[in-house]
Amino acid sequence: MGTGVAAIGAGLAAIGAGIGIGRIGGSALEAMARQPELAGKIQTVMLIAAALVEGAALFGIVVAMLQG
Repeated sequence: MGTGVAAIGAGLAAIGAGIGIGRIGGSALEAMARQPELAGKIQTVMLIAAALVEGAALFGIVVAMLQG
């Protein structure tokens, strides 16, 4: 039973990361459409935020797999 719970936890972490990165990307595109002159700065901040979300998701997946 532990392996199934670990797989569910890892899946939830991946889904959460996908939702988070999708929201970051959508908001960044909207911001770039409103202020195209700041596109470079917005893109940089977006990539940093996406990397942080991805790191948190990876940590969640590793913890879930270690529990299983």
